[in-house]
This record gives sequence, structure tokens and C-alpha cells, in this order.
Amino acid sequence: MKKLLHITLFCFGLYSFGQDCPDLLSPFNGETNVPVDTNITWEVVPGVPGYEILLGTTPGGNDLGGGVVGSATSYTPPLGLPENTEVFVTIILSFFAQSGGGDDIPCDGYSFTTEDVTTAPGCTQMVVPADGATNVSVFTNISWLYASTATSYDITIGTTPGAGDLYTINDIQSLSFFPPTEFPPNTEIFVQIIPKNENGSANPCQEFSFTTREVSPLPGCTNLLSPLNGSVNVPLTPLIEWVAVPGATGYRLTIGDTPGSNNVLDNAVFTTNSTFVLDFEPNKTFFITIVPFNDSGDAIGCNTETFSTLLGCGPFLDLDTGELVSLNPVFDFPPVFSFCENEDPLVISAPIIADGYRWFEVDTFGNIDLISEDRQITVDEIGNFQLEAYFLISQPGDVIECATLVDFEVVSSEIPTINNLRVTDTALGLRIEVEASGIGDYEYAIDDINGPYKDSNVFNNVTPGSHVIYVRDKNGCGVAEERFEQDLTVEGFPKFFSPNGDGVNDFWQFIQPDGQNIVLTSIQIFNRFGLLLKQIDQNSRGWDGTFNGNDLPASDYWFIAIDDSNKEFRGHFSLKR
Repeated sequence: MKKLLHITLFCFGLYSFGQDCPDLLSPFNGETNVPVDTNITWEVVPGVPGYEILLGTTPGGNDLGGGVVGSATSYTPPLGLPENTEVFVTIILSFFAQSGGGDDIPCDGYSFTTEDVTTAPGCTQMVVPADGATNVSVFTNISWLYASTATSYDITIGTTPGAGDLYTINDIQSLSFFPPTEFPPNTEIFVQIIPKNENGSANPCQEFSFTTREVSPLPGCTNLLSPLNGSVNVPLTPLIEWVAVPGATGYRLTIGDTPGSNNVLDNAVFTTNSTFVLDFEPNKTFFITIVPFNDSGDAIGCNTETFSTLLGCGPFLDLDTGELVSLNPVFDFPPVFSFCENEDPLVISAPIIADGYRWFEVDTFGNIDLISEDRQITVDEIGNFQLEAYFLISQPGDVIECATLVDFEVVSSEIPTINNLRVTDTALGLRIEVEASGIGDYEYAIDDINGPYKDSNVFNNVTPGSHVIYVRDKNGCGVAEERFEQDLTVEGFPKFFSPNGDGVNDFWQFIQPDGQNIVLTSIQIFNRFGLLLKQIDQNSRGWDGTFNGNDLPASDYWFIAIDDSNKEFRGHFSLKR
């Protein structure tokens, strides 16, 4: 079975994780003065189907009890712990649900020291039968709750209050008493339970009572036929069958994934000796108690039996490699797809070969509709979708789906439109800012249609000359391009002027380069704070270096020029006095 498992893992390309033993959460390792009725808790270990706990006065010992707790990660000693004692805790990772079974892993031990109890315990409560109960079977046992710090109990049972004429038993070191003979029928029975420890007894304590009914034969207990007690690899929807008990009119079933729990079935009544139970969790041990009953009452002292389900899809621990593995498909899938406006519908393919696929559409209210079970879908509208890919895994007595579900979005996109190139002349070269519009998600490149592309729409330190700007839709809807001639900023605008009235460079104005016919629709001049100082016409004398009739100081000034094709050029020049 282990070899078959490893072949399966290889074929499906599974993923794996590391695994460690758990730490104690409460009490902490080394903690002192711990209450004798403490609840011991530890961390969850992924992939481990169950745990066993040992409590002892020596490392690895179990003289203080413990046992298998299933998937629970806590344990309360039912009779408490001894005082002033170093208690050693051993957690065992139990893999009884895995093929072969029995390969449990004991973890390193922890210890803590209990408190010194200096007071007598309080009283307790009888739970079976309930105080005041009537029509109780004469074969009933007596049980009660643990009284914190108690180490033993005295019990008196009689047919009148305080009499003790039936039984007087001292120093009981358990939480129950099984009478050696049946109780008298149609009689009120009085019970007093006194918890004790070395500091004294809980006195006075309440006396409880119950009333018996006529004697009639009780049914006996039963045993599992299917699955047998201790079975592993049980299907997730098994037939539960047990031995029919003569004289029983029905059966009460309780099933849970930890000892004493009832989270699967809670005292459910069946009149036959079998039932199906749907959809057990995989890779878990379940605890089942079956109590036959008839008109006289319930069978007494019936044991709890266990079985463990299939591994399922995981994650679970591979005992040979020590790694956590899963049988679900693993694949990469883009979170966003796009179809281009005015083009054919979008075809999306699942990127892996699985045993099956399901595609779902998710509406704005979160409702999910199945739209396809093919490997491809065709989408002609935007929205939210899901892809589920699954393997069909054969396990003993069953075939299960191991699925992976991913969310993705479909958006609309289009080829970009380049609206403007904002060019600024700097000391290190040209700065080109690209203004593009459209509903797509765009990226930018210069001089090479193949890139590299970047998200920023600004290019710095561009050398003078001719360049081509490319804007590409990331979703594949196309590339727009715009050619840029840089000569205007080099040859067209002076780098300085000196308005001192000597007739040389007294005005700053655009100078038409030889052999060109550049038409400017606007020339604006700014100071270094961005204040507009002057707007001049291409055919005017230019700017004389004044603002509101006042001479401006020697400094650097900036311009923005726009030509008749709406290209924008920026630069700076110096005013000298």
C-alpha cells in the first residue's frame, strides 16, 4: 500500500510540507504550582489524524493515565493529578488511519509540577441516574462528577434518607460504583457521595435520590460488525452495522471524532442494526458507542469502539519521507483575463490535464452558476469566474474527487491612444512624458517595439535625435506608436538672452531652424515657482525679460511650447543682466 501511495504522489506532481511535534500550550513546559484539575492542551499538527497522551511520574511513563484522544488537542485527567508532583507529559502522533497503521511517532516529553493542595475538596454531583429520576432500571450503576482536588470518595446508599442500609463503601478511587446486585424495584433510593483528600472531607454534602421501576430483563451490549473495531481505510460513506441484540427494541448511536464527543451523531435512535452515515471526514478516527435498549431501559456498561477513515485528499503525512502531501491538483492560473473591444470572444483554457473541470460564473450577489465542464470556455462579457480542476482518486471501496478551486476575473481592454508627448530639456538629456488613454492596462517602451516595457510613462535622460514611443496593452489588445523629432528643443530656442538694450539678444524668441517649417500655436514662459510670466506669439519680437513692466532678475526661466500637431515641448533658458 505504501508503494502504491508513492506512485500516486509521483504521477500527480504533489506538493509537500515539513512537520513537527507540537508544543504544550497549557501548562507550559516547566511550569510550577499547576492546579491538580488542569486541562492539558497542545498545538495542532497539520496532517496528523490523532493523538495519544501519556501522563506519568517518570519521563515516558503512564502511571498517571492518559490514552487516545482522537483529533482533540486537549486532555483533562478524569480523576485529577496528584499534588506536589512533577508530571511528565508525552504526546504521541497517531497514524492509525493510514495504510499499515501503527507507525506512531512519540514526541519529546514535557513536564510541570502540580500545586500543594491545602484545603478539603467540595461536594460533587450524581450524574447517573440523574437526581430525582424515576423509572430507573434496577441494574443501574452510580456515577458522579470529579470534585476538584479529591483523591477518593465515600458513598452510602439506602432505602431511607441517611440509612446506608444497601451499601456503604469508602475510599473509592474512581467516579462510579457498580452495585454487585440489582436495586429493589419500585423503591426510592437515597445516595450520598463524600469527596475526600488528605486535608479532610467535603461535609455536609447533599443526598441524591432516584426511584426504580419493576424488574425486567435489560438488553446486553453489542459490537460492530462493519467496520470492525479498530478498522482503517473505512470509506467516507460507510454502512455501520452491529450485532443484533435479542430483546432490544432499538439502539442509541453516538459518534464523535474525540472520545466522549457527539459531533457526528448524538444519541440517535435506530430500530434496526445498521445505518449509512454520509460524508465522514477523511483521515480521522471516529469513536462510536452503541447502546441497545428496550422498555426496561438501556444496556449498561457498553464500550466505545473506533474506526478510521480513508486518507482522502490530504494534506497527510507520508511516514516514509516525513513530509506533508496533498492529492489536489497544483497549477498556476492568471487572476485576470481580458478580451479586446470589438474583437472575437475570449477563449480560456485550463492549463493542466486533470480528470475533470468545472467553470462557474459568480454574480454580483455572490451566487455561483455552473457554466461548463469542458477544458475550455468562451467568455464574451466581463465578470468574476471560478475554475475547479480535480483528480479522481481511487481509495479502498471508494473513488473520491480531489479538487482545487481558483478565482479569476475577466475584464475588457483596448489598444491605447497616444494623446501627447510632453518633452522637457534637462541638463542630463530629454525627459519624455507619455500621455495615453483607453480602458486597458498599459506599459511603455522607447525605440523598440519588443521592449523592454515598463509601467512608468516617463523616460528620463533621452539623447537628442529621433525616437519612437510605444504603448502596449498588457492584455494583448495591441501596440500604439508615436514618432518624436527632438531637433526643436535643440535648435529652435535660445539657451540664454540679455535684455540690456545693447541691441544683441535683447529678446527671447523661438528661431526657426534651417530647412524646417515648425508652426507653434503657443509659447508660455514661467519662473521657477511655476508662475506664468508671459505668453508670446511665434511671430512676435519675443519676451523682453519684464513682468508687469518691471525688470526680472538674472535667473533660469522655463517654457512650454505646443505645435500644430499638439506636441508639447518643455525646456529652460537663462536671463543674464
